[in-house]
Amino acid sequence: MIKVLIVEDEIPAQVNIKKLIEKCCDDSRIVMTLTSVRSTVKWLEENPQGADVIFLDVELSDGVCFDIFDKVEVKAQVIITTAYDNYAINAFRVNTLDYLLKPITESDMRRAWERCKERISQQSTPNIETLVDMVTKAGAPKDREYKRRFIVKMGEKILIIPVEEIAYCYSEDKSTYAVIRNGSRRLLDYSLDTVQEMLDPKIFFRVSRSYIVSINYIENISKHLGTRLKLHLTPHTEEDVIVSRSRTSDFLEWLDNN
Repeated sequence: MIKVLIVEDEIPAQVNIKKLIEKCCDDSRIVMTLTSVRSTVKWLEENPQGADVIFLDVELSDGVCFDIFDKVEVKAQVIITTAYDNYAINAFRVNTLDYLLKPITESDMRRAWERCKERISQQSTPNIETLVDMVTKAGAPKDREYKRRFIVKMGEKILIIPVEEIAYCYSEDKSTYAVIRNGSRRLLDYSLDTVQEMLDPKIFFRVSRSYIVSINYIENISKHLGTRLKLHLTPHTEEDVIVSRSRTSDFLEWLDNN
């Protein structure tokens, strides 16, 4: 059996990856699920041969996954799982086997698993053609439709919220809310990670772990504590909305290109 370690800090994403592994990855056994850089480093130090394959999310609760490789030797094959396509170069540097963009499809998982089994059987490093193929597939837009509306229940009513009316979404106390252009707040039945995958990335950007904003409702932007940015949104927010330092460069590029 091929031993699998999952490193993912969002419960819905954990559940989805487990389902895909159970369905698409024959001869696999999930040995552990972890949520942070720190816990993963500790587990790998204590179990150097504990996993043959690691499904590794990029942005974890206490840092990015590439920090793990600076702290401990990783002998297992690594499959990156992320909602972002801008980490492919870093993935090369840690000899990643494959790079799967969320939402991960069954075909994505089957392809990665076949490549994984082949690597384990041969114990070889990928050639340049494989690496180019990995980046091409990771960077290529998926042929998919993004969410056009959300259906939410409010008391005895069922409300339809067109996506173009959503100014921003945020998480609070493990719940996810959408704020629409008239200032109303609506509870969504999804995690913020899942909502991010549903929305068109040309219109919406995940500026931090807590906020996704629409380009159409950014009133202005100001500098905040050096290189960080503070967003002034419409409708106005009760708390400051800060673009996290790790996302600032991508955010500015997103603004410029959209």
